[in-house]
Amino acid sequence: MTENETVRDRIVDGGVIAVLRGIDEEQIVPVARAIHDAGVDVLEITADGTRAAERIAAVDRELADTDAVVGAGTVLDAATAQSVIDAGASFVVSPHVEPAVVRTCNRHGVLVAPGVMTPTEAVTAMEAGADLLKLFPASTVGPDHIGALSGPLGDIDIVPTGGVSRDNVADFFDAGAAAVGAGGAIIDDAAVDDGDMDRVRETAASFVDAVEAARSD
Repeated sequence: MTENETVRDRIVDGGVIAVLRGIDEEQIVPVARAIHDAGVDVLEITADGTRAAERIAAVDRELADTDAVVGAGTVLDAATAQSVIDAGASFVVSPHVEPAVVRTCNRHGVLVAPGVMTPTEAVTAMEAGADLLKLFPASTVGPDHIGALSGPLGDIDIVPTGGVSRDNVADFFDAGAAAVGAGGAIIDDAAVDDGDMDRVRETAASFVDAVEAARSD
């Protein structure tokens, strides 16, 4: 089994990608540790802030003794993809389809999940070599869009992200989601601002509970 196949299995088995966006550099490590302690094994550090590569490397070092999988999100171009891969990212997620990003990840054997919404985008991503498809923003189209895409396109692994919450996560899994990505539903921003890692852990754990309940039905 290749490394990206292993990462894919970890994402699908766990069912949750935690999206860490806009977290101060000095807080990213304790927040990542708290979220992992809550039962989230897959963490996505977004690359839309400053020093993204350093944040990814710091989290990767912090969780090196665990089963965590650390990757990068909001990767818009091949140069950024290369940078986060060099920093240790085990997967790369984009909000759109950029074939150059997919090719860079394929060249390094790193799992890549481009963002799609239309059948054209989905096919473009699949033909470029995507491992997973990120349905984004999922709240705009809703759970039924998963079936609308997979109906004509066949067996594709879709990860809805953007607007997934404890209240609707079961609907996305019922519709056929392979996993889900979530930021605000997992990460309590007020608790992060207060430095309250216990609350951060509790919020993340409640989302994990909702996912486990949804997948056990």
